[in-house]
Amino acid sequence: MFQKRKIGKTIDQLEIGDSYETEKALTDKDILLYLGLSDDANPVYIQHDYASRTPYGKPVVPHIMLAGMVSSAISMELPGPGCYIQEHHLKYPKPLYHYGQLKIYLEVTAIDIDNHEVTIGVNGYDRDDEEVLTGHFQVSPAYPWKPVTQDAGNFENF
Repeated sequence: MFQKRKIGKTIDQLEIGDSYETEKALTDKDILLYLGLSDDANPVYIQHDYASRTPYGKPVVPHIMLAGMVSSAISMELPGPGCYIQEHHLKYPKPLYHYGQLKIYLEVTAIDIDNHEVTIGVNGYDRDDEEVLTGHFQVSPAYPWKPVTQDAGNFENF
C-alpha cells in the first residue's frame, strides 16, 4: 500500500506565534560522533586537562553541534519536513558543557508570503535555564504536494 510521506506545515498553515520546544541530554557518544564526522579536534571540546585550564573550566559542546540540533528541530518539527533553511544567525552567550541538557524553543516571528519565507526565532537554555544560544533562522516552508497528473504534458508517452 502506498503511503504518502508526511510534509511539514506549508506557508499558509503557519501563523506568527506558532511554537515548538524540545530538549536533549548530550552524551559523550553524541559529542564523539559529531567530532568524528566533522574531524574537529579542538582541545576545548575533548581534552579535560586542557579545558580545565581555560576560563571554561571543562570541555564545551561545539557550537555548530548546537546549531545542528536547532536545524534538526526546524526541519523535523517547525515548520517540518520539506522545509529548507536559507539563512541563520546565532549567538552563543554561554557555553554548554559536556553532559549538559539543551532546551530549544522555536517560534515563528514573521511570515513573508511573497518570498515564501518565515522567520523562526530560537532560544536555547541549559539545565539551569541559562541561555546558551539565541538567534533566528530564515526558512522556506514545505510546498504542498502536487499530484503527478496536475502538470500538462505528464504521461505523454502513455
